[in-house]
Amino acid sequence: MTSLALEHSRYMSAPQPKQPARILVVDDEDTIRLVLAKYLRTRGFDVATAESGDAALEKLAESRFDLMLCDVRMPGLSGVEIVPVARETNPDLGIVMLTAVNDAPTATEAMAQGVLDYLTKPIELQHLYEAIVRALQKRENMKEQRQLEHAVRAEVAARTMELEKEKSQLRDLAVTTVEALVNAMEARDVFQRGHSKRVGDLAASIAEDMRLAPDVVEDVRIAGRLHDVGNIAIIESIMNKPAPLAPDEYDLVKQHVRIGMEILKPWQHIARAVTYIADHHERWDGSGYPRGISGELISIGGRILAAAEAFDALTSRRAYRDAITQEQALDHLGNQVGRLLDSRVYESLRAVVKAK
Repeated sequence: MTSLALEHSRYMSAPQPKQPARILVVDDEDTIRLVLAKYLRTRGFDVATAESGDAALEKLAESRFDLMLCDVRMPGLSGVEIVPVARETNPDLGIVMLTAVNDAPTATEAMAQGVLDYLTKPIELQHLYEAIVRALQKRENMKEQRQLEHAVRAEVAARTMELEKEKSQLRDLAVTTVEALVNAMEARDVFQRGHSKRVGDLAASIAEDMRLAPDVVEDVRIAGRLHDVGNIAIIESIMNKPAPLAPDEYDLVKQHVRIGMEILKPWQHIARAVTYIADHHERWDGSGYPRGISGELISIGGRILAAAEAFDALTSRRAYRDAITQEQALDHLGNQVGRLLDSRVYESLRAVVKAK
């Protein structure tokens, strides 16, 4: 079987539309345009013609074609100038250029824009037919490739959505499970009830006021809701002692951060929130715990939690003191900027409290 016969066989064996392939012949010379159109019709193609680049673009906009056979040099728009517009109109359009001048740079530019073949006049009609058959086969192959790539992208997108949904469900399970421990712990203590939820909500509002990304805001909220889970290991008599803690008792209380990290370590789906929790007792000047880090070495979530927890603690009654007003708490914390708190976090805390 000859090369042409093989190409023709492949093209004809490929899934064919019910109608013959539609070809648009574009040439400013009437004789060439009419001869090419007449010949291609005898070979079974559905042919339309256009005498200029503008006319060709109008026809491409009005109707769907499988292939465009286009002269390179024409008055007005050149064949090369038509190509990007034509491909934007119909990405599946196959394009074959036909020119009387063998211009290598023009041929290179045309092929770079997706032209399937570049033919030089005069050309034997049989050779033209062979080139068109090859171009139509290339077009089918490229169309199938694009369809396959589209299907793969769609499948990847769908699977990604499924994975994100599963990740979200695992995240919710982690938060719900640990929050149940926190709620059970706080339910035993009249002074702590609702503390973690309030801290989570206030911390998230601060993060929003600081214009942090939505996913960061949500992790800050989660961290606030779970930040005191380590207190479950601290005996109740120390937690509710109606007097200042002894040094050894305070050392024991400080262990709640380490204990909380051990409890939360398996939950990789909330890893960033866990990092914030690890930092919520660090201080801007480095006097905090457990690592004693300072300034911006403290995660932004840790800095926000420090402010939110301090505010809630001051405005809530404790076993060893009464609550103070929100205005008093803001004034007190304002004096702690640069020592306890990040100034930017404090300004957002103040803005959120004033707004509410």
